Amino acid sequence: MLESIVAPWRPRPAAPAAPALSHSSCYNYNPAAAAGAAPKGGMRAVRCGLAEPSGKPAPMGQKTRYNDSLFDKAFMFLFARKMEAITGKSSTKEGYEGFVDVSRSVMQGRTPVEQQAIVRQVLLSMLPPGAPKTFQKLFPPTRSSAEINAAITVPFFQWLVGPCEQVEVEVNGLKQKSGVHISKCRYLENSGCVGMCVNMCKIPTQDFFTNEFGLPLTMTPNFEDMSCEMVYGQNPPPLDEDPAMKQPCYANICVTAQTKSSICPMLGLVEQT
Repeated sequence: MLESIVAPWRPRPAAPAAPALSHSSCYNYNPAAAAGAAPKGGMRAVRCGLAEPSGKPAPMGQKTRYNDSLFDKAFMFLFARKMEAITGKSSTKEGYEGFVDVSRSVMQGRTPVEQQAIVRQVLLSMLPPGAPKTFQKLFPPTRSSAEINAAITVPFFQWLVGPCEQVEVEVNGLKQKSGVHISKCRYLENSGCVGMCVNMCKIPTQDFFTNEFGLPLTMTPNFEDMSCEMVYGQNPPPLDEDPAMKQPCYANICVTAQTKSSICPMLGLVEQT
């Protein structure tokens, strides 16, 4: 199954040319890997399931099309079933739409803190007993641990967030390759909801890595273009200082948008934990 997600380039006799983007995949291109040499600081080819002719996410205001692999669909199904088991609510929709629909049901009748607690419960249920302590031993809060986790994020979480790449960032004044740039978050794009982005993804993921795994993580969504920056090794800011907590609704695309409020109402009850 892994071969369908991360596939090494075959050696070429001549100087490599950048690969053409197909309707079903996109790549983080590495010239050294293309020539058959061991990659130096770059990712190998990574399949990400895009079905756009341009090989890039659709422009803002349009929904990106995907050709999800069996690996992608398996994770969507598993996460959705875990949430259904906790909330008791299911969805008639399939694939990614079903996953988002179940996520939306988690928000109904619950405070942001309660929503985040459910996400934490789902994440823990996906792991074997004692996994957080094992993670802490394998990945202490060091530069190398942060960079390794950024590298792992790229091939194994594109089913959730869409195309992304490992990038260099600055943490505590030092440059390191522990960042992940998400070009247009699939979860935010499909939910169209600021509250779901913050309460069901950003805060619980930051908290899980920082407090459960002991490896700080900061996620900074850009609500103008739906991109996002993940920085492993960087402590997230206090919630009352986080710009994401002051975002208004997506008036034109959120099904529960409240345009009279300057801040998404789903963010109003968030508490510091």
